[in-house]
Amino acid sequence: MDLFDYMRNQNMEKESPLASRLRPTTLEEVVGQQHIIGKDKLLYRAIKADKLSSIIFYGPPGTGKTTLAKVIANTTSAEFLQLNATSAGKKDMEDVITQAKNNQGMYGKKTILFIDEIHRFNKGQQDYLLPFVEDGTVILIGATTENPYFEVNGALLSRSVIFELHALEKEDIKTLLQRAVYDKEKGMGAYDAVIDEDALSFLADMANGDARAALTAIELGILTTERSEDGKIHITLPVAEQCIQKRVIRYDKSGDNHYDTVSAFIKSMRGSDVDAALYYLARMLYAGEDIKFIARRIMICAAEDVGLADPNALNVATSAALAVERIGMPEARIILAEAVSYVASAPKSNASYMAIDAALDYVKNHKTASVPAHLQDAHYKSAEKLGHGVGYQYAHSYPMHYVKQQYLPDGMEDISFYEPTEIGYEKKIKDYQKMLKELPETFKS
Repeated sequence: MDLFDYMRNQNMEKESPLASRLRPTTLEEVVGQQHIIGKDKLLYRAIKADKLSSIIFYGPPGTGKTTLAKVIANTTSAEFLQLNATSAGKKDMEDVITQAKNNQGMYGKKTILFIDEIHRFNKGQQDYLLPFVEDGTVILIGATTENPYFEVNGALLSRSVIFELHALEKEDIKTLLQRAVYDKEKGMGAYDAVIDEDALSFLADMANGDARAALTAIELGILTTERSEDGKIHITLPVAEQCIQKRVIRYDKSGDNHYDTVSAFIKSMRGSDVDAALYYLARMLYAGEDIKFIARRIMICAAEDVGLADPNALNVATSAALAVERIGMPEARIILAEAVSYVASAPKSNASYMAIDAALDYVKNHKTASVPAHLQDAHYKSAEKLGHGVGYQYAHSYPMHYVKQQYLPDGMEDISFYEPTEIGYEKKIKDYQKMLKELPETFKS
């Protein structure tokens, strides 16, 4: 490193965001995540003993994935190299591997390679790393906000230990905020600021477990608030409210939080918990989810989980889907809420859903049977000569618009796919079917 590189690094360190400057350098400084870095935990012991194997840190933004990597960098005797998957190309990876081989061959020194946003590496890039992780050329530390079991090469996963980081607790965020305000060495203590308890609690709550969001807000507050008559910068509740005007929501439309929230939304409607369904609806709307996507999920739930226990549920859901396309937000929230409330409150039956799956399974696993001759099309020339349509009984020509005749192919007469329940309107269907079966033989052709 020459003098200019050194000065550039020094300036970047001074002028970097507070969240970066306040990043811990030792395990003892780390706040939260005690389920993986408590003193009796595997990761704590591995870092302290400098005996790391390849690991992947997985968790929401602002929970300390990069922080833990930096702590490892400060405590290990191995060479620590870093790549960001959003910008690293093939040459960057080749250079890192060359350096790791030199460390190993010339100095007998291990190399730890930290890859931030590892889920953004494509399959080819991950495959390139695999042999070097396998033979110990590099010890991999990956960080990702996405579920690694979906986004990371299975072979890499099998050679790594997965550590899931959780959103920080409110008290953890408060600890970090106080450190940010009063720490004169790494924080903003030199500004002589003070933070009121209600402002501290507000910021910790609104950050929603994201340390970076909380620290960014407090930095903004200190840098933009004028000093009071006592010469201090007072971070009051009104100041805090200006610095973080909207709660941080962990919701990536292509990531885990999206799928988890949608899953909870569907299961709440299926479970007839209206309040929970509305809560998850609100979370999706607040995060800017596509209202057409939400409407489609409601329609699916109406068909799959309500079914014929309340046939009107699908009508309500479909009408809501059409309405939100024409109206848009913010009024669409009212329409969606009405549909969600109806579907969640409706009696439930998945009998028709189970019926079509049973029928599909039967078709898949059995030889295709011939359609009974009397049901075949009789509207073409020579159909009668072939016996097609001969003997068909037109249901509307009989009392109650019903006649007993065979509809399923030969050999399937006793097969039953749809089994209506005793719930809601489906009970009427069940009773009606039972009545038809008990009709006298005079209804049979």
